[in-house]
Amino acid sequence: MSAYDAIDAWIDAHFDDEVRFLQALVRVPTDTPPGDNAPHAERTAELLAEMGLAAERHPVPASDVQAQGMQSITNLVTRQRFGPGGPTIALNAHGDVVPPGEGWQHDPYGGEIEGGHLYGRASAVSKSDFATYTFALRALAAAAPPTQGAVELHFTYDEEFGGELGPGWLLRHGLTKPDALIAAGFSYQVVTAHNGCLQMEVTVHGLASHAAYPETGVDALQAANHLLTALYAHNTELRTRRSAVPGITHPYLNVGRIEGGSNTNVVPGKVTLKLDRRMIPEEDAAQVEAEVRTLISRTLAACPGVRVDIRRLLLAQALKPLPGHERLAATVQRHAQELFGEPIPTCGTPLYTDVRLYGAAGVPAVIYGAGPRTVLESNAKRADEHLALADLRRATKVVARSLADLLTTD
Repeated sequence: MSAYDAIDAWIDAHFDDEVRFLQALVRVPTDTPPGDNAPHAERTAELLAEMGLAAERHPVPASDVQAQGMQSITNLVTRQRFGPGGPTIALNAHGDVVPPGEGWQHDPYGGEIEGGHLYGRASAVSKSDFATYTFALRALAAAAPPTQGAVELHFTYDEEFGGELGPGWLLRHGLTKPDALIAAGFSYQVVTAHNGCLQMEVTVHGLASHAAYPETGVDALQAANHLLTALYAHNTELRTRRSAVPGITHPYLNVGRIEGGSNTNVVPGKVTLKLDRRMIPEEDAAQVEAEVRTLISRTLAACPGVRVDIRRLLLAQALKPLPGHERLAATVQRHAQELFGEPIPTCGTPLYTDVRLYGAAGVPAVIYGAGPRTVLESNAKRADEHLALADLRRATKVVARSLADLLTTD
């Protein structure tokens, strides 16, 4: 029996345990906001301990967590060394997730199984890969243990708010320094690059007045409407800036939230917009921010009596392929194609993730796990999110086989 056959057989024999592990993770909510994630980390550590895997608990100080708008974060690291020398491969998945919202036909925290699918919030993105990576490591250790290198599990809890208190925390505090990374997936593809993201809050200040005497005020909403027109018109220009990365098309600017005014009979004195500017990997983040700020300031300069405050909320750099990612991507791709029985391309994604923080630290990375064929297919971040259990089984085998190859001397 080959090492691959032994790995596959171990995963098949323990697959019911893997599914129960995932169900247990789904049943502990990690809605962010409010972001009370430490209880899930504690439950995960307990479950890992039952399997003989020790998890280091790395709590983030409450003051840092609360400043980020959350309640609690404990990041977990599990380390398994197989022998001296060799690379350290990290496997990262995030446990925090957006709240379930309305429209569910299944209990979002039930982990119900129906028709070969497991339902629940984060069942597909990304508690699924807590299971993928844990059981890939267990299969490797039991069925085909390498003679060198190490594997680390990084289970973190700040992806929804940018990752600085998740992977960013581990990396900044010297708690890990892997040679390569496989991070939680959300499609069949092996993702090697993703967009960056700039989020900003724009507050337009006018002067409130009674609607019977509009000439005594300055209408902030009317000015904001002028700004909205300019921002959306800017997308025409952005569509001409094409990325060379397959899977990524062009930049885009979206206004996702508007607040303002006090009553129907009051000229609005203040309006706040929150915008999201997606950046393709070829763009320079500093130049993008300067361009957006200039567009806002220039547009509102044409509105007498108006002033504006612009505040950056998030600046997430794009993930770009680093030297050394080629073997990582090719290894995962080869096993995925064999086990899924179809071409599995490498590509980029217009999403942004906390994987970029590993890239910024010089760690070659790919994004791959038990994700669905597409994000839309799984209802990820929507009602009745679900994971095909067949995908979980195959992805676990892909990751375990890939680890066996990557920890083998060239």
